Amino acid sequence: MSEHTVRSPMPGVFYRCPAPGRPPFAEIGATVTADQTIGIIEVMKQFAEVKAGAPGRVTAFIAENDALLGPGDPVATIEAG
Repeated sequence: MSEHTVRSPMPGVFYRCPAPGRPPFAEIGATVTADQTIGIIEVMKQFAEVKAGAPGRVTAFIAENDALLGPGDPVATIEAG
């Protein structure tokens, strides 16, 4: 199995949940599809979904919730299957 690194599509603040108090889009250990949203990036009140990019199991979130990210910064890792 190979490891896929999910990267930020743009600069902004990374959120694992769709809104405060809501459950995260995905947890560590969750099985995801390539087009599944695992987080969002917010910049100037505009939001962009962060997609898994590969089917498999989420093994880690590298970016913390509320982290300021640059384009291409690592967000999570997925064990692609």
